[in-house]
Amino acid sequence: QVQLVESGGSLVQPGGSLTLSCAVSGFTSVYHVGWFRQAPGKEREGVSCINFFDGSTGYSDSVKGRFTISRNNVKNMVYLQMSSLIPEDTGIYYCAAERTSRPFSRCDLSSPYDYWGQGTQVTVSS
Repeated sequence: QVQLVESGGSLVQPGGSLTLSCAVSGFTSVYHVGWFRQAPGKEREGVSCINFFDGSTGYSDSVKGRFTISRNNVKNMVYLQMSSLIPEDTGIYYCAAERTSRPFSRCDLSSPYDYWGQGTQVTVSS
């Protein structure tokens, strides 16, 4: 059973930095892991994703250059390092995963991710 647990959400000032963590378990194949966020009254937005096997990544245009996704296979962790934060980054951040049959495949934030964590709140405010 695939399980995802997010942590690290907090209140941070504009321009600040924050790193979110996602503990993953139950991976029996190659998976893509993605970070998504949702602000009140807005649709869920794909932020970044990574192929847990080969480390290839993808980013939304809104966070490209500011956020970095990474993974640690030994620790079974996925991280989202966020910098130059702006109020628009505020929202509940979710970690999600999808299984793929191809080891070397680029993740896609528009794909229907199957497994989801409970979310962690990130608030960017003075």
